[in-house]
Amino acid sequence: MTKAAPTKKAATAAQAQDLVVKEGESDWTAAELDEVVAELHEQHDHIAQVIADQEQELSGLMRDSGDGAGQDQADVGASSFERDHELTVLNNERDKLAQIERALARIDDGTYGACESCGEPIGKNRLMAFPRATLCMTCKQREERR
Repeated sequence: MTKAAPTKKAATAAQAQDLVVKEGESDWTAAELDEVVAELHEQHDHIAQVIADQEQELSGLMRDSGDGAGQDQADVGASSFERDHELTVLNNERDKLAQIERALARIDDGTYGACESCGEPIGKNRLMAFPRATLCMTCKQREERR
């Protein structure tokens, strides 16, 4: 079962100005922050629906899997592959949902925009393009090389 979307509220100018920005970038405006929050809520609602659909489909696959009696090895293998694929998709969507909820919580507590690894600013343009970002480009590149 998925969580309900965190409540939508308008950003205040003080809340927006308290967020971390890179040197040379302008402070967040309430309108910019509202745009990011709206995008996060839209993604939250969409992903929550995808998860509900995936859980229903997976439930059907699990129910229909039976013990494999009367199926040849190829059918059993295909069913297993499909279940594994659905589980992977479902887990990825749950991870995205958790990232969105974490981003919304970080906006609320004023830590949105700071890299979770090094503490440096992530960059307003990166966050506007990918609101779930938790790492600056340097840390993200380092993570991907590992």
